[in-house]
Amino acid sequence: MSALQELLAFQRETEALAQIAGRLDWDRETMMPRGAAPQRAEEAAALEGVLHARRTDPRLGDWLAGATARDEVEAAHLRLIGRAYARNRKVPAALAQEIARTTSLAQGIWAEARARDDVAHFLPVLTQVIGLRREEGEALAAGGSAYDALLEDYEPGATAEGIAALFARMRVRLVALRAAILGSGRYHPALEGRFEAKAQLALAQEVAGAFGYDFGRGRLDLAVHPFSSGSGLDVRITTRVSETDPLNCLYSTIHETGHAAYEQNIDRAYLLSAIGRGASMGVHESQSRIYENQLGRSRPFAGWLHARMKAHFGAPAARDADALYAAINGVQPGFIRTEADEVHYNLHIMMRFDLERALIAGNLVPADLEAAWNDRFAADFGVAVDRPSHGMLQDVHWSLGLFGYFPTYSLGNVYAGCLHEAMQAELPDLDARLAEGHLAPATDWLRQRLQCHGGLREPARLIADACAGRAPDEGPLLDYLEAKYADLYAL
Repeated sequence: MSALQELLAFQRETEALAQIAGRLDWDRETMMPRGAAPQRAEEAAALEGVLHARRTDPRLGDWLAGATARDEVEAAHLRLIGRAYARNRKVPAALAQEIARTTSLAQGIWAEARARDDVAHFLPVLTQVIGLRREEGEALAAGGSAYDALLEDYEPGATAEGIAALFARMRVRLVALRAAILGSGRYHPALEGRFEAKAQLALAQEVAGAFGYDFGRGRLDLAVHPFSSGSGLDVRITTRVSETDPLNCLYSTIHETGHAAYEQNIDRAYLLSAIGRGASMGVHESQSRIYENQLGRSRPFAGWLHARMKAHFGAPAARDADALYAAINGVQPGFIRTEADEVHYNLHIMMRFDLERALIAGNLVPADLEAAWNDRFAADFGVAVDRPSHGMLQDVHWSLGLFGYFPTYSLGNVYAGCLHEAMQAELPDLDARLAEGHLAPATDWLRQRLQCHGGLREPARLIADACAGRAPDEGPLLDYLEAKYADLYAL
């Protein structure tokens, strides 16, 4: 075999093992008995040791040096494998294993602390996770920014400086829009009543199917914090249920369906390869956010959803489709990021971005995180945090060591704005199809323009290619938000 063939065969086995590791994580958050946590941590660490050894195997360097790309696909394989090889060699195996072991334990401790509103229960393990990830970031950065080095795992090519500048530009228009909405004198109430959990899950399955999720290669389960897991032929989603808030279940499901559809729609030829997964977390979030917001929270889709909610719950969830549309898109300050409206959502991300940068830099110690969170939240949202599960304990990310992940949510919103603008230009009958619950024109457009390519291209180029060459920027997202909420709140 040629050097390239040997490299790709070796990488295929590594990708298969990584999928097994991901399945262990899925099981931990959905099915695993709580008492199994210490053993699962050892299993995760052992598997990470095997993966780290493969990812730093000296033969990779030899194969990379001897391989020649003949086309774009082979060049992408070499680029991604080479990048990962260079990064992994900088991280000691013992550190990689300890991160896997500690974060596996930390997720369960976080869930307990969140349920009990007990920050003190979480702080010791959070301190360990931050220390380990800082050590990893410093090893990767080799004298540069540890946070930027961690960010590279989620959004290659992005820097904290660039993201901070983007957020500064976005904040001006978002804060002005929020002020106009809250000063409009209009208020769109949330839904009231009780909605049976079984009926919510049945509707969630129907909605996921409408958005193109293939249940033949996936499943829907419950989790404390909804997520999507896997790629290729096994892509699973989770949601959560509150009997007083069916929109939480439905829109968590649509969001995770966006992630899952991306993975399911990647070209089968890329299965179990370095390009057989999403290009970045920002691109991934663009899919979940455009499914959830520009499509799922649109006026025409609300009309279809109103009829389906009546069918599943036996009574209308709102008096009419317009009332449901208003409820879906009501704007008010709230504690929970995943339940935030489109105007406030990015402000939640900006806060987390600043806090986690300070944690990694050592400018904020974990013992002071709760106070820092609460002070910043009051300043940004004008509301005092009432309990830790509505504050620093609400998100799972830091327990899993995902420092650098949060800003990709807002990058995803920016990318989604660009994609939606391009989609509307090419699909003039989009609203009419959404009103019928016929999502295929939109989801097929995304599949053909972006999803099928997996990690073939770098994130910014992938978005630009899908948008007729326009480089991504925040303008389309902010224009969309201002137009949408001007209509809803008569601004």
